[in-house]
Amino acid sequence: MTDEAKNNGPELAAETPVEEQAPVAELDPLDALKAENDDLRDKFLRLAAEMDNLRRRTEREVKDAKAYAASSFARDMLAVSDNLRRALEAIPGELKDAADAVMKPLIEGVEMTERAMLSTLERHGVKKIDAEGQKFDPNFHQAMFEIPNPNVPNNTVVQVVQSGYTIGERVLRPAMVGVAKGGPKAEAVDAEKKDA
Repeated sequence: MTDEAKNNGPELAAETPVEEQAPVAELDPLDALKAENDDLRDKFLRLAAEMDNLRRRTEREVKDAKAYAASSFARDMLAVSDNLRRALEAIPGELKDAADAVMKPLIEGVEMTERAMLSTLERHGVKKIDAEGQKFDPNFHQAMFEIPNPNVPNNTVVQVVQSGYTIGERVLRPAMVGVAKGGPKAEAVDAEKKDA
């Protein structure tokens, strides 16, 4: 390189327009804006996801509140229904058959009241647990005693002392049951059914 070229080099650099020299300098603010944009987009997506989760959680809580708000009341009404059932079971069969004009309407009225109460509870999501003959399930049954019975599989519900009920997906009151003891294992009975 000649001395003249060396001397003209800095002059040429000074004469070069700023636009041609600055692409490197402009990329830094552009990159900063892109990074900020990505950061804001990420925050927006997270906020949108949080709001969506909050909306779903609130809907679920409102639905549960509607479904299970009557649980306490329904549990109390089951006690009344149990008392109506006990009153009906306390009447001997002969007395029911030979009931006179005064007793027959009273018995029928108590039966109708019990049916109406259970029907109303069912309309509000309270359902009776069908326990007898089922395999014992501690989520739905409460074992009160064991009954030796070699004719049915072990841990089968053979007697219901008090009916159980569910409300929606939850157990309102477990069924109080007597469970078979000493019978064949449930797996052996299932295998025999498959072989037959």
